Amino acid sequence: MSEADRTTLKYQVDGPEDAPVLVLGPSLGTTWHMWDRQIPELSRHWRVLRFDLPGHGGAPAHPAPSVAELAARLLATLDQLEVERFGYAGCSIGGAIGAELALRHPQRVGSLALVSASPRFGTADSFRQRGVVVRTNGLDPIARATPERWFTPAFAASQPAIVDWAVQMVRTTDPGCYIAACEALAAFDIRAELSRIGIPTLVVVGADDQVTPAADARVLVAGIADARLALVPGASHLTPVEQPMAVTDLLVRHFSSSWQSPDHPTGMTAVPAPPLKPVLSPMPPGAEVVEYGHNVPEPLVDVRSDAYDQGIKVRREVLGDAHVDRAQSLTDEFTGDFQDFITRYAWGEVWTRPGIDRRTRSVVTLTALAARGHLDELAFHTRAALRNGLTPTEIKEVLLHTGVYCGVPTANSAFAVAQRVIREETSPEG
Repeated sequence: MSEADRTTLKYQVDGPEDAPVLVLGPSLGTTWHMWDRQIPELSRHWRVLRFDLPGHGGAPAHPAPSVAELAARLLATLDQLEVERFGYAGCSIGGAIGAELALRHPQRVGSLALVSASPRFGTADSFRQRGVVVRTNGLDPIARATPERWFTPAFAASQPAIVDWAVQMVRTTDPGCYIAACEALAAFDIRAELSRIGIPTLVVVGADDQVTPAADARVLVAGIADARLALVPGASHLTPVEQPMAVTDLLVRHFSSSWQSPDHPTGMTAVPAPPLKPVLSPMPPGAEVVEYGHNVPEPLVDVRSDAYDQGIKVRREVLGDAHVDRAQSLTDEFTGDFQDFITRYAWGEVWTRPGIDRRTRSVVTLTALAARGHLDELAFHTRAALRNGLTPTEIKEVLLHTGVYCGVPTANSAFAVAQRVIREETSPEG
């Protein structure tokens, strides 16, 4: 185990000490035990290091605010173990960590496998609202909805013990660390950077995955120059658990045949692979590898000011993509200058100032909007306050305080608006 500090991760190692290191990254809400069925075979060839996300599986509950921070903690853990170069396979957020490593630290990664992954996971709004639900209701609603997100109905019906195990993993996760991971996924978007990944990559997706569907996998394969796609039938999001043999065989074949720099001085020697046909070689039962064309359009260049760019970023983080997209869709020649003004001035210059944090700014904003009777704006800033970390109890206290100093009728109207928004935003999933 690594030390319980804020810079490293809890880990488990299996396999020969002199073998090349293969790192396995978990999905959100799981522990390293999600890879248990892969370990017997993988540890015959590699020294396998599995890690837990902060607050998962009893790991120290030090929230990581971004995928980049999770990648940095993993590298710090590997540095302590004097591991310079390694192979990496990760599921879901574990895949995001792998993609981050391939982009920012390509010299460290010999080969990459992205399982149930995406260049952008759903929408930022959906993950920020999930954080609101957890902050208000705890993790039990998320845990109860886990089986339908992670497994096919047939597997859930036939393997109740595994389903119960999965639900318990989520239920015992630290809520603050789970919320931080949701925020990290909300901000994760590497669609414009995929062409910079130059590491041999296997992309694995369950044919029935609704969380990171095959369309997301194809975007990864289309953008990464040296990538193959493996479609695993009879599997949903937690593919290594649902189809362990197929995933194990895919990983063995990939890492045996595609590890870069096999004679690296740190001893990262690739395991010799049996002769295989290039891409269309016979695959293990239940898995199909296909090629996909690489045709990624050049990203558009935004030539507007830094204040606008920063403002639109903060505006989306606070108010949500749906609100900002709606406002922009209604913008025309008459209102365009005003939208540009509030994006630059309110969001790019005031909301970004370091003097007070976003939670405090939400308190001030709710008070001011209630006092002035701006109920429409109060509605979406109540939603923003929840996403900025205020709880429904704290919002209630803000409005009670507003009632004392701004009048009971003002607070009465504000409570009605806030009550409706809080009910909408904190309703558990499923």
